[in-house]
Amino acid sequence: METMRPVRRTLLRDRAYETIRDAIVAGDLAPGAVVRDAELAERLGLSRAPVREAFARLVDDGLLESKPQSYTRVTPVNAADVRDAAAVVGAMHELAVRTAVPRLDAGHITVMREANARFARAVRDGDVDAALRADDELHDVLVRAGGNRAAAATVARYTPLIRRLERRRFGEGGNCRSAGLHERLIDACADGDVDEAVRVTADIWRGLEELADGDAGAGAGAGGDDGGSGSGAGAVDGG
Repeated sequence: METMRPVRRTLLRDRAYETIRDAIVAGDLAPGAVVRDAELAERLGLSRAPVREAFARLVDDGLLESKPQSYTRVTPVNAADVRDAAAVVGAMHELAVRTAVPRLDAGHITVMREANARFARAVRDGDVDAALRADDELHDVLVRAGGNRAAAATVARYTPLIRRLERRRFGEGGNCRSAGLHERLIDACADGDVDEAVRVTADIWRGLEELADGDAGAGAGAGGDDGGSGSGAGAVDGG
């Protein structure tokens, strides 16, 4: 598993959490996979305690499910959970945008445009990891500038649920957000147009909710199996 390298012994609990979370989002730990604290602790070069703590957080996040004295395993990609997460995360992004836009300067706008150029290029190249990184970088500018720690924490907690589905759809050639929508958002930010920036942000996250609805319909048509590997807030066309 390329994403699961030994963890340096600093902030072990958080680093274990982030490493295991990222492996789940990337599909290296697939939906339904049973995970064992002893096995992952050895792989990561840790004791079992920080891995157990990471497991507890990931259960709270909806990425793991546990039956005491029986198993801990990766949850399936559940369309209803993704839809709920997208609604909450979208609301937090709208809040961040409303606060951030008046605070942005030319440097922020440059960072966003550069991230969107990388995003569009990655989409054209079919590079899902690069697309998701660039998408994060673009939206993180607004989350950081907004300065609301509760909103930022909520975004960080629930975005991985969305990433799993987006990553799968990206791999299937689907789309849920475009460089064109990003460009509209950046232009609104550059103009200081708070209302337009919020409207475009709402459009982006509404598209993600619709993606989850579509996945639920596809799962029903295929016998209800929604247990693919997926991810991300940035699978798209290059529009």
